[in-house]
Amino acid sequence: MVIKTRLITAAALCCGLLFSVAASASRLIPIEEAKNTPHASLPLPQYQGGTLSLQSVNDQVLLVDFWASWCGPCRESFPWMSDIQAKYKTQGLKVIAINLDQDKNQALNFLKKYPPGFTVLFDNKAAMPDRFGVIGMPTSYLVDREGRIRAVHTGFHQDQLGNYEQLITQLLAENKD
Repeated sequence: MVIKTRLITAAALCCGLLFSVAASASRLIPIEEAKNTPHASLPLPQYQGGTLSLQSVNDQVLLVDFWASWCGPCRESFPWMSDIQAKYKTQGLKVIAINLDQDKNQALNFLKKYPPGFTVLFDNKAAMPDRFGVIGMPTSYLVDREGRIRAVHTGFHQDQLGNYEQLITQLLAENKD
């Protein structure tokens, strides 16, 4: 079962790499075309305890990132996500990284090496990737203050960091009361 799951994950990663350019957003999805964020309630790390629902995060722009401990680009994305969270937190940005490792200890070891400056949730049963349409690792979803997915990025590309940040600032500026 573990081998089959890893083969499926590897195939999804390969497909994700093939489609990463197409799936990486260079613009925001218009509101009328945006889909609502799937409902989810996932466990927080052991040291925090409890669960968090994506729908409970009101009036904030979310960067929802799917990651795994074995993902090389995820190692690169964690420092950037910590920095972007710190930079825009007061303007209403919240980064939520959803781990997909089957063995939570692998994720916890990763987090010791790459401490996050943002919220981490755990989905070791992999319930959320299908709901979101994840096709590779990492995949990030930019969600507006109304809970609509407005941009999708597959992979983590250093040469696109300016574009990622621009999309975040555009969403932070929308509907700000």
